[in-house]
This record gives sequence, C-alpha cells and structure tokens, in this order.
Amino acid sequence: MRRFTELSWSWRSTRSRVLSVAAGALVSVASLAAPSYAGIVTFGSDGNTFNASQALQITKDTRGTAKPATSVSWNEAARFVNWLNTSTGHQAAYKFADGSAVNDNIQLWTSGEAGYDVNNKYRNSLAKYVLPSYNEWYKAAYYNPTNSTYYDFPNGSDTRPTAVTGGTGPNTAVYTQSGEASPTGPADVDQAGGLSPYGVMGLGGNAREWQESSFDLANSSVSSSRGSRGGSWLFAPGNLSSRNLPNNDPSFEFYLIGFRVAMVHQFLSRA
Repeated sequence: MRRFTELSWSWRSTRSRVLSVAAGALVSVASLAAPSYAGIVTFGSDGNTFNASQALQITKDTRGTAKPATSVSWNEAARFVNWLNTSTGHQAAYKFADGSAVNDNIQLWTSGEAGYDVNNKYRNSLAKYVLPSYNEWYKAAYYNPTNSTYYDFPNGSDTRPTAVTGGTGPNTAVYTQSGEASPTGPADVDQAGGLSPYGVMGLGGNAREWQESSFDLANSSVSSSRGSRGGSWLFAPGNLSSRNLPNNDPSFEFYLIGFRVAMVHQFLSRA
C-alpha cells in the first residue's frame, strides 16, 4: 500500500490518501528558485514547519511556503530525499560520492551493498523516502482503481480537466495560466485542482515533477536523462496528458520543474 500526500516542503499534511501502488507513498514539494545559503533554512508553515541544515545546499525561492517547489534539479531532489531518510534514522535512497558537489550525479548501488536492487540500481531498497518511479507516478495519476482503467488525464477521464487558477473542484487543474510570480502563477499545493482517482492533488498542472526513472527506464547510467510529468501552470493542456513525457539532464534546473517524495509501503505501519 502507498499513501500519497500533498504538502509544501513538509512530509505531513491533512490531505492524504492510501493507495494500492507498487512500492511507496507520494508526498509533495516546495518551491525553489533564488539561492539561499545561510546555516539553517526553515520550510513549510504552521504544523508542517521544519528546519533543514543548509549543508543540503538546496535553493529556495520567495513565492511563499505553500507554493510548489521548482528550480530544483533531479540531483538536488535526490539529496533532499536522502536528507529525509538519514535525518530520521533511515537508509539513504541515492548514492552520492563523499564530497561531491550539490549537482553532481549519483553513483549506482552495486551488488554486495545492503539494499542493492538489480532491477533498480538508482534506489536503495532499504530507504523509506524515495522519488517516485515512472510506474509509481503514472499509476497515481492515470489509473482508476474502481474500474481498473488507465486514462489520459489525471482526473479519471480522457477529457482534459478544466483550467483554473486554484481551488479543489472536481475535474480541474492549474494550467494555461501566466507569469512566474503573478496572481495567476502556481497555486498553493493544497489548492492545486481536483484529485486523481487515487485522491492525489496536483498531478496535472501547477508544477511539473521529476520522476526517479531514467528516460530509457533502465536506471543503468547515472548521466541518463530523467523524465518529468504533469505539465505546469503555464503549460498547454496536452502537457497534462499521459502521453507527454519530457526529459532533461539530472543537473537541469528550471522554474517550472519540481518534485514529489514517495514513502515506501513497508514503513507505513511503523510511521
């Protein structure tokens, strides 16, 4: 079982759902753009606030604590996920060389190392928090468990959702808006449109999201392009489609791309 939660740089939220998806639980992200490197950085707000060491070297924008995370490379997202794991007593998901720069690529896990998975050399199988794979993200967005059917849009339909600036109305998504920081820019993560059939918000529009998997799905080369899905608040409706899968270098940063975090199912009963 996997739980998917939408939040802002926090891994707790009142908006959560339990899903039957292969291996983990999706939580969301915060918004990043302008660099901010000063000792301790605070993320989230109210009950979702937490502090992170700036040793992470993660950039952070000024949109506000409830906005989606963007301008984050895949490598930065992986380091954040590792921090979630190691700061809570769990195994790091991704293998970085000691002393590597913040945007250096990961290394592959190798046989003989605890948590090695021959089918996914990117992810350590003992980690609690991970980036969602191609299959995990795809199922959470496009699969309807009530009729065992995959649809083209993340609203349980082959008809695109209605474009909105924010809110939680059924069959809506935040897309075809304008401006990076204008009133019609990205919505708060808990106002990012209607839910997918699995009960997940923001998988269409608001911010495009990195997937763990390499574009060729092999996860065998650390420099391979990584896929991303979901479109953004600026994108046209076709970008919300299951058929749209852009890919970029893992060090690429762009103000429309963020990420989510998945929690592995075996930890759900212990959390």
